[in-house]
Amino acid sequence: MKLTDNEKRDVVKLIEEGKVLPEKYRFLLFDESKQVELTWNGKSDEVTNVVLPFQIIEQVDEPRSENVKMSQGSFDFASGRQITGWTNKLIWGDNKYILSSLKNGPMREEIEKEGGIKLIYIDPPFDVGADFSMNVDVGDISYEKKPNVLEHIAYSDTWGLGQNSFLSMIYERLKLISDLMSKNSSIFVHSDWRVNSRLRLVLDEVFGKDNFKNEIIWKRFGAHNDGKKFGVITDSIFYYTKGTPKYIQQSEAYDEKYIKERFTQEDERGRFYPNVITGKGPGPARFFRGESIEPPKGRHWTYVQ
Repeated sequence: MKLTDNEKRDVVKLIEEGKVLPEKYRFLLFDESKQVELTWNGKSDEVTNVVLPFQIIEQVDEPRSENVKMSQGSFDFASGRQITGWTNKLIWGDNKYILSSLKNGPMREEIEKEGGIKLIYIDPPFDVGADFSMNVDVGDISYEKKPNVLEHIAYSDTWGLGQNSFLSMIYERLKLISDLMSKNSSIFVHSDWRVNSRLRLVLDEVFGKDNFKNEIIWKRFGAHNDGKKFGVITDSIFYYTKGTPKYIQQSEAYDEKYIKERFTQEDERGRFYPNVITGKGPGPARFFRGESIEPPKGRHWTYVQ
């Protein structure tokens, strides 16, 4: 702790007068290393540990049980009904209490037995305005769903302090989520320009800035014809991990029709397609198979050496 004589007198005077110390003294008095931290009114490291019972409201059976790969003990293949297990569930309720019940309740053992949760995608409400109606598309028809009285009350309570309320809400839930995730797992968080900068700092604090993998830009709209400003046409999806998740390449083999239409040439090495390997604008010669070859006039080779 390194305080000047003037700073020491200021601290004593402020304490005697019962006043709040300026922010700079928090680091001077209690923290040797100054670290970047996002703070807001109402921030707390405490998370709920409430455990509520889950009640089955509706059970949707899978008629083609042969398509469901589950163990014999957790699945009745005759009826196509799941008997036990924590997967394949759509849980309705306050997500904070759902996460707390999964973390602290009897399902925690089942989740850990399967190695924890490997992949999470969340789409939290980030437009902290007054209108919480939403459009639901069914086929070619769009329906507008207005919030009911209970939803109005819930949202009013949640967003009472604006972005302070949002940050407190998302911070607690992310901490609950983090505790449920396996050692090698991934989380994707959808956001937009309203809270991107603050949400990124919250994610850094919960998962660690070194576990940030990427910001995926999602172009949701076409260009806006607005002469007064640049149109906002993208959202962000923040990608974080715990540990080192295994990346599984998703690919499918080309079908025969595509191969024949796309790869029109063939030699002893197999099928291939011709492609232009020059670009507009002059450029130097390149070596191909030991021979220096000039590009066509006004063109350059697109491959560098």
